[in-house]
Amino acid sequence: MGKLRLTGCITLLALLLSACGGSSGGDGPGVSPPPPAPPPPPPPTGTPQIALQQVFAGLSPAPVAPVSLQQAPGDATRWFVVEQAGVIRAFANDDGATATQSFLDITDLVRSGGERGLLGMAFHPDFPNTPDVFVSYTREPDGTSHLSRFSSTDGGVTLDDIAEEVILSVPQDFANHNGGNIAFGPDGYLYIGFGDGGDAGDPLERAQDNTHLLGTMVRIDVDGGSPYAIPAADPGNPFAANQTCPQGFTVGGENCPEIFAWGLRNPWRFSFDRQTGQLWAGDVGQNSWEEIDIVTAGGDYGWDDREGAHCFEPPSGCDTDSIDPVTEYGRNLGASVTGGYVYRGSAVPDLVGWYVFGDFVTGRLFAIPADSAAGTPPEVLLETGLGIAAFGESGDGELFVVNYGGSIHQVVTSP
Repeated sequence: MGKLRLTGCITLLALLLSACGGSSGGDGPGVSPPPPAPPPPPPPTGTPQIALQQVFAGLSPAPVAPVSLQQAPGDATRWFVVEQAGVIRAFANDDGATATQSFLDITDLVRSGGERGLLGMAFHPDFPNTPDVFVSYTREPDGTSHLSRFSSTDGGVTLDDIAEEVILSVPQDFANHNGGNIAFGPDGYLYIGFGDGGDAGDPLERAQDNTHLLGTMVRIDVDGGSPYAIPAADPGNPFAANQTCPQGFTVGGENCPEIFAWGLRNPWRFSFDRQTGQLWAGDVGQNSWEEIDIVTAGGDYGWDDREGAHCFEPPSGCDTDSIDPVTEYGRNLGASVTGGYVYRGSAVPDLVGWYVFGDFVTGRLFAIPADSAAGTPPEVLLETGLGIAAFGESGDGELFVVNYGGSIHQVVTSP
């Protein structure tokens, strides 16, 4: 963790640069940042009017490079914040809370920095009766993506950081585009988002190659087999009958059965609408377009034939059979999308039924109605000035913004 603090500014810069492509089409250091974005137009009539209110400001230590905020199933008494360096901290759901407790510390296992680190966490839906928590991280020394299970032996107070069970191990081609978000869907299966393996422009064509797990949304049944089973019905994974790929790629030339959908560049945060069950994902763009997708079984979301709804490779005359994003925005509004949630809370009545998301670089909060047709332009809700790394949803549907700089903010009605 000391290393992360010392290099915090460098890490943040690396995240900003590697999230988006420059004019030359390359990611990483040396890429020119996008030009300053002009101010957005005022919100149209009917757009929800919101504000952000900082909460849990007294936590000590304050979160360091937080990338996820969650509550355990059926437990409104605690929050859990995931820190990129490899620590998950728990604290009371009380705005006056000051103390945090280590829930899991695997900093010795995690290769952190840039887009690498401890990137995702998912409680088993029956936690703590089933005392398992799943985490997604890039592992020392080479940055391989691991999906692992840790269990609690003290009734859910902490996790045993010694007894790790590795579920999936996916080699990464480069240091960026790791994805890493994980979540259980309403079907009880575990979903994992993987980026295309990195560099720029998907040089190894992973996102359109279903013999690899890179560039895909994976869905597995962690209760149905050891270490997992493949969902085969209602609807099944598209390649469910094939040999599994626990090492991240096929050894027999068949498409990997773990794949639920593909054609993703770097899915950074996805969630399920608690009312409809729809899977919403933010997919970080290359040079020009950030996109939000509604992900369905067997769906191809186009990368790297297309970036958003636009041809990328080739720049014209590309294959357009893939699924269009439900919304997208260009470099005039942002440069690195962070997926959010469909708001189903009660504190902001005008926001109910809107999908809220943000941009890590510009700090803008956006929204569209959840019943929008493909291609609906987003509406700008708020200029936050924050590095929006993630969103959190409470058990009662309220929405929180996670600032990579270490603060947490609740979405509230504009005064």
